[in-house]
Amino acid sequence: MEILKDLFQFFFPELCVACGQLLTSKEKILCTSCFYHIPRTDFHKFTDNPVSQLFWGRIRIESATSWFYYFKGSAYQSLIHKLKYNGRKDIGIEMGKAFASEILSSPFSKVDILIPVPLHPGKLSDRGYNQSEVIAAGIACIFNKIILTDVLIRSTFTETQTRKSRFERFKNMEGKFIVNDKLKILHKHVLLVDDVVTTGSTIESCAQVLLEVPGVRVSVATLAVA
Repeated sequence: MEILKDLFQFFFPELCVACGQLLTSKEKILCTSCFYHIPRTDFHKFTDNPVSQLFWGRIRIESATSWFYYFKGSAYQSLIHKLKYNGRKDIGIEMGKAFASEILSSPFSKVDILIPVPLHPGKLSDRGYNQSEVIAAGIACIFNKIILTDVLIRSTFTETQTRKSRFERFKNMEGKFIVNDKLKILHKHVLLVDDVVTTGSTIESCAQVLLEVPGVRVSVATLAVA
């Protein structure tokens, strides 16, 4: 089997999605150097972090964190872009696993269920998958938790959030989500999972409808923060 793997690697080499260097047989998605240099936030280590502060005075979030900083033009922007637009579901799964492994001893692993931020069915059809769902799948593998993808539903299509102000982003997302089956999350602590958080407007809209269900608590985990 190792010989076959080596042959496959020879003809179809796997490259680091950040720097483009050839990966060894033990490396996945990122080379060791790029993985080591991920611009980690360590926000899971303190409750009053900048991602949590996005929601202060807006919505009741138990805890919030992002794994790394998203800088425009950086190698890690390419990672997110390939996950969303190049069909690289494996990036989401492996990065979700790595993220979860680093926060496994934190309160985030004590949630009851994971819910990815949903895509509109039209966009889901075009893309073929929800990038937030594959990130959640990676996290769930490490946390040993279930994922619910049929509870939080995006009810209407929304135009891109790019270049919108914080208030415009919120108005664009207002009323765009519904809860399909409230009994599944009754009195549960939900971990809401997304790829990148910027102003928090999308997550706020999701959390609003989830918190209307009796006993629900919401925490947030995103792969990156812009």
